[in-house]
Amino acid sequence: MRTSSSDSAVTAADDEAARLTGLLSEDEGWFPRYRRWLVLALVLLALASAAYVGFTRKQEAAAPRYRTETAAVRKLVVTISATGNVQPTNQVDVSSELSGIVEQVFVDDNDRVRKGQLLAQLDLSRLEDAVARSQANLETAEAQVSQAQATTAETRANLTRFRQLDVLSGSTVPSRSELDTVEATAKRAEASEAAARAAVSQAHAALKSDSTNLEKARIRSPINGVVLTRKVEPGQTVAASFQAPVLFTIAEDLAKMELQVDIDEADVGQVKIGQKANFGVDAWPGRIYQAVIERVGYGSQLKDGVVSYPAVLQVANVDLSLRPGMTGTAQITTLMRESALVIPNAALRYVPATEALPAETQAAPARSGNVLGALLPSPPAAESKTAAPAPDAAGMQRIWVLRDGAAVAVQVTTGATDGRVTEVTGGELQAGMEVITEAVVTAP
Repeated sequence: MRTSSSDSAVTAADDEAARLTGLLSEDEGWFPRYRRWLVLALVLLALASAAYVGFTRKQEAAAPRYRTETAAVRKLVVTISATGNVQPTNQVDVSSELSGIVEQVFVDDNDRVRKGQLLAQLDLSRLEDAVARSQANLETAEAQVSQAQATTAETRANLTRFRQLDVLSGSTVPSRSELDTVEATAKRAEASEAAARAAVSQAHAALKSDSTNLEKARIRSPINGVVLTRKVEPGQTVAASFQAPVLFTIAEDLAKMELQVDIDEADVGQVKIGQKANFGVDAWPGRIYQAVIERVGYGSQLKDGVVSYPAVLQVANVDLSLRPGMTGTAQITTLMRESALVIPNAALRYVPATEALPAETQAAPARSGNVLGALLPSPPAAESKTAAPAPDAAGMQRIWVLRDGAAVAVQVTTGATDGRVTEVTGGELQAGMEVITEAVVTAP
C-alpha cells in the first residue's frame, strides 16, 4: 500500500505526542514528579502573561487618537484673485475722416500733446481747390441776387404805374389783361430774387463744407495726453472707407491708470465697488501697488469655456512706473474681520468612523477564541473619507472637540472662509477649545 507524505507527518506527530505523554506519566526515572508539575505551572503562567500583554496592547491600539487645533480669535481676511492688464483711464484712437496722402507728421511716440495740437496733415491741394471753387460759386450767387433785386424793383415800379393809370382812367386804361400781365411779371421777379437768395445760402453751405474738409485734413489731438503709438508716415496713403484708419493712439493721463481684470463667476458676488486690492507686475518684482474697485460689469464674457465678468480697478501711477499693457494679478479684499473666532476647514470635514460607517460595519470582526487569536492585535479601524455633512435646516453644522480625551460633538454656525480657516458666527464653540481635524491611525 502506498503512503502519502501527509499521512507520514501525522504519524510522526502522534509518536512524538505519545513519547511526551509517556515521559510525563513516568513515576520513576531521572524526571521526578514534582518537577514535572512545576514546569507545567511555569508554562501556564507564561501563557497567561503573554495573553494579558497582548490584550493590553490591543486595547491601547483600539483607543482612538486625534490631531487637533485650537479654536482662536484672530483677524480674518478673505481675498479673491483676478488677472488683467493695466490700461490708461482714457485712451483715444485718432483717425482720419478723409482719404488722401499724408503730407507731414509732426509728433512721434511718447510725445506729450495738447488738445488741438496739429499731429499730421494730408495733401491740401485738392481741398484748397474745392474751397476756392465754392467761394467763386458763392460770389456768383450773390451777384445773381443783386440782379434779381434789380429786376424785382423794375417790375414793381411798372406795376405801380399801371395801377395809378387804371385809377385815373376809371379802369379803362390799361386793359385788364395788361394789368394781369404786369402783376404776374412782378411776382416772377420776386420769386427769382428768392431763388437767388437760396442759391447764396446753398453756396455758403458748400463753402463751409469744403472749408471743414480742409480743416479735417489737418489732424489735431482731441485731448491732452501722451502719444502711445504712431501708425502713419509721410507719403502714406490714407483710405477712409467703412472703417476709419487709426493714425495715432493717445493716452490722456498716465499718472492715473486702471487695471482691467476678469472676475470668475464664482467670486463676482463678493466683489463690490470701493473694495481695496493690491497687485504686482513682472516688471517690478516685489513691488505692491494699491488699487480700489471702481466698476464691476454686469455683462458676462466667455473665454475658453469659463464665464467671467469685467471689473476696473483704479490705480495711482505718479512715478509712471506702470505702462499700458502690463499684466497684473490682483488680490481683492472682499471681507475683513478684526476679531473672528476661526477653526481650520479640516475640522468641518472630519467625521468619526462610527458616524460615517453603516451600522452593520461598525462592530469589530469576531476573532478566534484561541490563545493565538488573543495574542495577535486587531488591524486599526479606517477613518471615514466622506465629505463634510451639510448644515441642517437651521444652518447649524456639527464639528467635534476633544474633551477629557474623548470626541464630543458641538453645533456651530459658520461664516466666511479664506480657504484655510472658517469663521464661526454662532453655536456652542468657545475660543480655546481643541477641535478635531483628523484621527491618527497607529501602527500595530
